[in-house]
Amino acid sequence: MKILLVDDEAEFIEALAERLALRNIEAEWTADVDQALEMAGQKEYDVAVLDVKMPKMNGIELKRKLQVIRPAMKFLFLTGHGSGEDYLSGADEAGSGNYLAKPLDIEVLIRIIREITS
Repeated sequence: MKILLVDDEAEFIEALAERLALRNIEAEWTADVDQALEMAGQKEYDVAVLDVKMPKMNGIELKRKLQVIRPAMKFLFLTGHGSGEDYLSGADEAGSGNYLAKPLDIEVLIRIIREITS
């Protein structure tokens, strides 16, 4: 299983990738949405884990662009803040259960990743 992690908080997303690697899950990360699109164009990922609030492009917009490149890719969204409206639009786009709040429970993340890829 290959995971693409995208979050503008580089330290957070790098640490998350390391925690997934300790559990034998291959995860590559970037803090830049343009680089995420480039990575997806060069390599297949089973799941993209996207932060909802990013400065250049939000996670929902990024998901739509990634779907054009990799139609079979599954998506999870993360958020650390935002309004109730942001949460509802993100949850609606992600599907129930595929929208997680930070701080993140790594075991819940792994369980959801396994559920959506099986």
